Amino acid sequence: MITDFAPAQEKREPRPVVGRFAPTPSGRMHLGNVASCLVAWLGARSAGGRMVLRIEDLDPRAQSREHARLIMGDLHWLGLDWDEGPYYQSDRTELYVDAISRLGKLGLTYPCFCTRSELHAASAPHASDGTYVYAGTCRNLSTEEVARRSATRAPATRLRVPDVDDPAGTVAFDDLVYGHVRETLATECGDFLVRRSDGVVAYQLAVVVDDGEMGVTQVVRGCDLLGSCPRQMYLQRQLGCAEPEYGHVPLLVAPDGRRLSKREHDLDLGALRERYRGPEPILGAIANRLGLCEAGEPVSAETLVGRFSWSVVAAHRDNIVVDDDFLP
Repeated sequence: MITDFAPAQEKREPRPVVGRFAPTPSGRMHLGNVASCLVAWLGARSAGGRMVLRIEDLDPRAQSREHARLIMGDLHWLGLDWDEGPYYQSDRTELYVDAISRLGKLGLTYPCFCTRSELHAASAPHASDGTYVYAGTCRNLSTEEVARRSATRAPATRLRVPDVDDPAGTVAFDDLVYGHVRETLATECGDFLVRRSDGVVAYQLAVVVDDGEMGVTQVVRGCDLLGSCPRQMYLQRQLGCAEPEYGHVPLLVAPDGRRLSKREHDLDLGALRERYRGPEPILGAIANRLGLCEAGEPVSAETLVGRFSWSVVAAHRDNIVVDDDFLP
């Protein structure tokens, strides 16, 4: 993936802005989740737009309605409201299966029998995000070979990407924070999964279907997902979905560079709500690192709407270190 890191020109699309929250209910929200949700909400509200709430619970290990309830409660406490939803991906499987069927009828999918260990042994991880470039091992299996292997192992489903010399396989876009991005799918990821061997639909496919069905025009999320955009945009083009604009925000990381996770229980919203009577100190600490308020200034989400600017966030795109002095 090539990124020139020059911020894209801030612009207003003629279509109304529809943003979205898309949390996974695998645990309580943490500070990194709050940062992404705050910018997503500000991006929509500052443009007079709407917000959709979608609970991304495709994986059976993340289908906790209790965790989803806690996340919604935390969003309300933060002052981050929404206009539509919640939608649960676990209730929308038929839409994803239909999309995969449509891709199959276009000759774009094929069964893959590779195990995780085989994939790791066949290719070095891509340097930028740790993903593996698929070598195309199962791309041209005969009908007889597919039948033979299917008798002992359920296959995953992969999407064919264009050959390296096919211009259709190079995807470019302007990110609202990180500027111009260009990626050739064949060399950066290869044919990628749209359904796992256990039948669970892949994230890349589900979010494309959902964003298209829900009319999402602006996707805001952590910069660790910047590399997902070209795959999702390629899927959008094959499925006839409108392409939203993207804004990727810096990650909140520990002093050793480790990305914050839901294992950091002292920084999750449960612990923070016990520590603070209101969300303003937390939002102020995050907003300050994004260039949206002064150091030590407690602010509400509503106060930040009039201060929000994509160009300001783009000027503060370095990952944010959460040390002992981060929160007041």
